[in-house]
Amino acid sequence: MQFALALDANSGPHPIRSCEGGGIDRSERLSIGGSKQEKALRNRCFGGRVAATTQCILTSDACPETLHFQTQSSRKSYADANRVSAIILGGGTGSQLFPLTSTRATPAVLAATQMPEEPAGWFQGTADSIRKFIWVLEDYYNHKSIEHIVILSGDQLYRMNYMELVQKHVEDNADITISCAPVDESRASNNGLVKFDHTGRVLQFFEKPKGADLNSMRVDTNFLSYAIADAQKYPYIASMGIYVFKKDALLDLLKSKYAQLHDFESEILPRAVVDHSVQACIFMGYWEDVGTIKSFFDANLALTEQLSKFDFYDPKTPFFTAPRYLPPTQMDKCKIKDASISDGCLLSECSIEHSVIGVCSRVSYGCELKDCVMMGADIYETEEEASKLLLAGKVPVGIGGNTKIRNCIVDMNARIGKNVVITNSKGFQEADHPEEGYYIRSGIVVILKNATIKDGSVI
Repeated sequence: MQFALALDANSGPHPIRSCEGGGIDRSERLSIGGSKQEKALRNRCFGGRVAATTQCILTSDACPETLHFQTQSSRKSYADANRVSAIILGGGTGSQLFPLTSTRATPAVLAATQMPEEPAGWFQGTADSIRKFIWVLEDYYNHKSIEHIVILSGDQLYRMNYMELVQKHVEDNADITISCAPVDESRASNNGLVKFDHTGRVLQFFEKPKGADLNSMRVDTNFLSYAIADAQKYPYIASMGIYVFKKDALLDLLKSKYAQLHDFESEILPRAVVDHSVQACIFMGYWEDVGTIKSFFDANLALTEQLSKFDFYDPKTPFFTAPRYLPPTQMDKCKIKDASISDGCLLSECSIEHSVIGVCSRVSYGCELKDCVMMGADIYETEEEASKLLLAGKVPVGIGGNTKIRNCIVDMNARIGKNVVITNSKGFQEADHPEEGYYIRSGIVVILKNATIKDGSVI
């Protein structure tokens, strides 16, 4: 007895990258045109499954172990994870996230990080930060036979299988591959924008354009209509700050060709698209750059919503954090709605809505928090210690009784007294009051790390 089963990956909805074609005029607005071209562009710019056929043959006159698999794949080149290395850029002084970055770099703990107290200009840009360590990297790359370098940004929230990006990079035989995402008008000018032809080759790269320059980077995104309900609302394609370089191309750019240039997006990539093979890979998952106070605030609060756009609980791709070995949070007669509460908190007779509460936070009786990101504390004060502070007219770590807070970020170890009101009722967009322990950025009140807000204060 004999049977055969054919499994064809082409039966799924995932496109096969198989088109070829020329470019478009650099001065023209990108226009895809007909359906065939749209399909070709889709296929070139998206990572997808590979066409493959598997035959399974089982015969009755063979032993049970006689099971033969024959696989034929349309891929000509495969990415080898053992030949891929990654660099995480941890950010510099993080001016757009100030005052949260007044004492720390943009991500809390990341590689290639420059701290505020280091000499100004030590890292002069993203490319320069890698160039400063290139002697270490070259030795490692040669020892490990590394062929491709993935460069990642540390101030973003997304979920990505990097090997799919690397696989596209290898199949395209690109010198550089840029992971890109469609963005709307409001976000476009905060990112590097790209234009590419129907083969996915990047023709133009413009870092944070404004005015007429921004309008010149608009593209026809109808090829995204199968994935986005209203693709016309996203007329720009933004760089995610995630790249794959051929090792030799990266070293040549940093050491020889552009040795005097310091930043990838503002200096090197706009030039590299002219004389290197630079490809775009469109990412359609959730992606949020949290490099500004507003984006950081909004992204955190969005995680508290029901059916959040970003899911931390996907069992196939789980997120892990460093174990802190804290006790469970204790809540006594609290009202909690659409909130994320971390470990080790003490919450007593308070109301918390649409907020994120960090580790070891203490919120006292009668408090009302809404639309707040409370970073928590890295110290514990006992009840005895807190009582002594109160008797001395001082403020314990956490939030005192009957305090009302809205639209606010409370940084680590802040001490907020009793009967405080923090609502920015006058609607200020920007304000600097470091001597009083707070700033206002984009209408959001930011209570400084280790700040003390006295009893009865109104902000």
